Amino acid sequence: VQLQASGGGLVQAGGSLRLSCAASGRTFSNYNMGWFRQAPGKERALVAAITWGGATTFYADSVKGRFTISRDNAKNRVYLQMNSLKPEDTAVYYCATDIEPRRLPPARRTDDYDYWGQGTLVTVSS
Repeated sequence: VQLQASGGGLVQAGGSLRLSCAASGRTFSNYNMGWFRQAPGKERALVAAITWGGATTFYADSVKGRFTISRDNAKNRVYLQMNSLKPEDTAVYYCATDIEPRRLPPARRTDDYDYWGQGTLVTVSS
């Protein structure tokens, strides 16, 4: 399984970015996907997750109302639309795929995800 994340960059506070993650090597439509982030000196944490068909999503409290996770199973891609960005959103963002197929509700622990993208850096300036 390979995951390739892209879309990070430098943006001013209040701006927007859209992250994309391309997946290959597994039946994409059978697995939940997650976006995690890790800031310097902090643990990697779940930002958002989406179930295999896209019907159910989860968001960390810190990003609710600002970030939207979505997926396109025909293209084997998952996205993270990030609006109203804040300096505290600065981190390396990783996409990951759940270990188990069709899990409900979406898993929140890093240990529940087995394949990870390489990470894409998001920097929000104040």
